[in-house]
Amino acid sequence: MKILIFLQGTILMPKSEIGKTRGEIVQQVKAQGEAIRDFGSYVPISNAVEKLKNWAKQGATILYLSSLTENKKARGDEIVGKEGLKMDQEVLGKYDFPKGEIYHRQKGETYTQIAERIIPDILIEDDCESIGGEKEMTITFIKPEVRQKIKSVVIKEFGGIDYLPDDFQELVKYGN
Repeated sequence: MKILIFLQGTILMPKSEIGKTRGEIVQQVKAQGEAIRDFGSYVPISNAVEKLKNWAKQGATILYLSSLTENKKARGDEIVGKEGLKMDQEVLGKYDFPKGEIYHRQKGETYTQIAERIIPDILIEDDCESIGGEKEMTITFIKPEVRQKIKSVVIKEFGGIDYLPDDFQELVKYGN
């Protein structure tokens, strides 16, 4: 079973925001502070590493989706270029996340196109509160015939995944 999970906002957060409430972090992201753009210093949200390791031990294939990109049409809050792409690998390695491919948008590519190409069994993403909500979420734009094959689990941005079931098979009971 393939689980595609977003990095920034879903399982990673700015180190500078440790100790702040979820709402305060969302406001910082909206304000586009410099610390928010320091993606190399991002840290796991709560017990994300342990949760993903547990699912991987049970046989789940963990795949990651990043906002960092080489896409020249990226939003202002995204890092463009190969250096940004290396940051994800370094951060995941530093905190010992389970091994898994990291997907980044290529020139002209959307998150939706990546998800439709991969067709994960489960897509875990945050609600994109800081950048516009549902109209920014990947699952919103997936073609209906593909969407019916993907279990969508939406969490609060920067809220963490700790509350999700330890048994990854139980994830299919969450979301859409």
